[in-house]
Amino acid sequence: MKRSPARLVIALSVAAALAVFILYTSIAGAGTPQIQPSTLGQHAGEDVLLVGTVVGRVSGDAHAGGMRFVVKDDHGTSSTTVPVRYAGSVPDLFRTGRQVVVEGTLRNGTFVAKTDSLVTKCPSKYTPAKSKT
Repeated sequence: MKRSPARLVIALSVAAALAVFILYTSIAGAGTPQIQPSTLGQHAGEDVLLVGTVVGRVSGDAHAGGMRFVVKDDHGTSSTTVPVRYAGSVPDLFRTGRQVVVEGTLRNGTFVAKTDSLVTKCPSKYTPAKSKT
């Protein structure tokens, strides 16, 4: 019983298509750029991930009317800050001084976040201390 090579060709074609898809998604990512507050103005009206450190006072209620806070660049010398309006669940580790990532759009100078998109980054206490050598 000799089998037709058509089954092998079809199976290999499907495997190759899946490999190309996986490679493309790993290189292209989710398609949502991660932006610091200092470069957010260049992406006004676009859906982006805002990455920064919470500064100042946090006000409002995330479940009733929205929470407001200000984010600044994580690194570098830029003192650019962006006000953020957010509604939804708030991570336990969220507070002033914490690094956060939030998805949304810049509208009229305020970053309007998507509901339940706020994520805090791991605090620096979990990273190993620098050696003094």
